[in-house]
Amino acid sequence: MADELTPETPEEEQPKKTHKQRKNGLYPAVSDELAENMRTGWADTELHGLEPIAQAAHTAARREDLSARFPGDRLVVPAGRLKTRSNDTEYPFRAATEYAYLTGDQTENGVLVLEPAGESGHTATLYLLPRSNRENGEFWLSGQGELWVGRRHSLAEAEQRLGIPVRDVRELPDTLAEATGPVRVVRGHDSVIEKALTDKVTAERDEELRVHLSEARAVKDEFEIGELQKAVDSTVRGFEDVVKVLDKAEATSERYIEGTFFLRARVEGNDVGYGSICAAGPHACTLHWVRNDGPVRSGDLLLLDAGVETHSLYTADVTRTLPISGTYTDIQRKVYDAVYEAQEAGIAAVKPGAKFRDFHDAAQHVMAEKLVEWGLLEGPVERVLELGLQRRWTLHGTGHMLGMDVHDCAAARTEVYVDGTLEPGMCLTVEPGLYFQADDLTVPEEYRGIGVRIEDDILVTEDGNRNLSDGLPRASADVEAWMARLKG
Repeated sequence: MADELTPETPEEEQPKKTHKQRKNGLYPAVSDELAENMRTGWADTELHGLEPIAQAAHTAARREDLSARFPGDRLVVPAGRLKTRSNDTEYPFRAATEYAYLTGDQTENGVLVLEPAGESGHTATLYLLPRSNRENGEFWLSGQGELWVGRRHSLAEAEQRLGIPVRDVRELPDTLAEATGPVRVVRGHDSVIEKALTDKVTAERDEELRVHLSEARAVKDEFEIGELQKAVDSTVRGFEDVVKVLDKAEATSERYIEGTFFLRARVEGNDVGYGSICAAGPHACTLHWVRNDGPVRSGDLLLLDAGVETHSLYTADVTRTLPISGTYTDIQRKVYDAVYEAQEAGIAAVKPGAKFRDFHDAAQHVMAEKLVEWGLLEGPVERVLELGLQRRWTLHGTGHMLGMDVHDCAAARTEVYVDGTLEPGMCLTVEPGLYFQADDLTVPEEYRGIGVRIEDDILVTEDGNRNLSDGLPRASADVEAWMARLKG
């Protein structure tokens, strides 16, 4: 029948009945005449002479490093597949970080394969979906056909852009099933690929691949640093956008803040790098407050933790705690200034050769001193730190690696990451905070419901560090002056 794909088409590429098709009566009642009509009359839209993507040379170097680390092994790195949001709608696709890092490609179903090539290392091949087939009806009958979701690059076009030989991914499961020799795959992204490799891989060997790719991202190259700065610059503008509409947020809710920042992220980047935390009042004491459905009131603080993700998937991660009225109260300023002093100490500890934990320890020491000084903890400070008593109000670590994931390098070994040493090219956050829960009876009432975090994105340089997000003021007086200018 005209509404069926040819038998050669794999099951996963069969036409998907979408609500649009059912509503319009296009499926399954397709006449032979309509099917024939849809096969013909289309212009040739193949693109030629495409420029390589900006990071092509860098992704090639990353693949060479990967090849050197696992000689003789077939390495399989999938992009992932669409995930269902509800019924027949999908979440927007975001390629797996490992895949995007090695290829620069961001399309669903893609798979990078490095085939062993003897002394020359590996031969890299990228497997992608080709253009939608117009002969068998996939183009307009499949829910992921190009008529529904838009044109995708042909295999030849992808090869020009990415600088990697490209083949049809629909051939890959059978190819992998027949493969011999040692294989490693990055798990958790593509069940079809993993099924084809079921009897060829081990969890231990696959984890070694994942860990290596996580650690490889610790030191950023020139392209990555530029993308992180781009992400931060857009984020700075997003924070400015929010300050300008705080009066509208007061008339609505935290959702207005979330939507305002999201607009900047979508206009200048790919998306937000993580769920924006737009926490007003006591919500600032909830570390990952992403419901963003509470009131915004003059006199309260707004803890805004948000980051723009660039089109190449590098994200910023910045936090400011702002007085919604434009001016801190005395107690708000007291807490804010303590966190600022702690952050200053933390940033100063970021430099080549320092331990990763040093900036955390420096910030925690300052906050422990303040808590003792305020009479909330009994000193001496060394006792407080030894017992971790300050953690009732400091709660979290003072920072993390930053890159294509907001918590980048998360699979790295402890001895390489949190017990490791800082090197030029590493990018991390420094984000101390103090949080006095609204129901915390161990502190005076004036503290309750106040949460303050200040977070900046810090690049380790040859002679120290550079604050990528210094376009946003941090000192309390500077924050107030900045807000006054923006509010006009």
